[in-house]
Amino acid sequence: MKTLFLAWQDPGSRSWFPIAKLTFNGKEYQFNYTNGVLEAQHKCRFEPLPSFPDFNKVYTSQKLFPLFSNRVRPRSRPDYPEFVQWLNIPQHEDDPIALLARSGGKRVTDKFEVFPCPEPDENGRYRIHFFAHGLRHLPKPAIERINELQVGELLYLAHEFQNPHDSSALLLCTKDRWIVGYCPRYLLDDIFNIISQHRELVRVEVDRLNQPPTPLQFRLLCKMTADWRDFRPFQGWRYQPFGSDVLAASAIALTANNQ
Repeated sequence: MKTLFLAWQDPGSRSWFPIAKLTFNGKEYQFNYTNGVLEAQHKCRFEPLPSFPDFNKVYTSQKLFPLFSNRVRPRSRPDYPEFVQWLNIPQHEDDPIALLARSGGKRVTDKFEVFPCPEPDENGRYRIHFFAHGLRHLPKPAIERINELQVGELLYLAHEFQNPHDSSALLLCTKDRWIVGYCPRYLLDDIFNIISQHRELVRVEVDRLNQPPTPLQFRLLCKMTADWRDFRPFQGWRYQPFGSDVLAASAIALTANNQ
């Protein structure tokens, strides 16, 4: 079973919310909203997607839903082989789910992002790939340092608790203290949960560096590994099926009404 989550960013507040889950069992795709949509609805007036108008319904299809398939780069494009190289996906493993999981499926025309739910690797460890975020906000010398990174080079996490947009933000830093990007927002809860118990077992390294003129959003591919043990990713209430946590939904509604 392959699982992806769909996140939405409110254009005004720039807040991100996990709003839905897509699964594929090898034969059928299934889409359902998660409880994160309640928070997006109460805080930012999120409305159901036109293709999925019912929050309570589980949608199924033999083909990948257009919301997702339109985010997959067609094989017919001349730059497709180069794009797969950017993502560092092994040959013959470039199925639509793998492409979405690694690329994020971002489009300039909307505010959605796709991200995978990791599974234990062959050694029973948590492993996930992600592109460093926020490079367009970095100064030119930092970009030059990024272009000098080597595959396998260690990166260090630093909590930027005074970040005005997200007090949970985690910086990616080199050993010589250059800031080379941010961890994706969707990983923050899991990372904080892991490092609170097994700080020394979390490892972030450069998996691939795509030199200019590769777009900044695909410049620095990172790989994070950590001890799995009894850990399960994305177990918070926001990631559970819509309506499955009545108490959480009630708490959000009460908070929204008091604002």
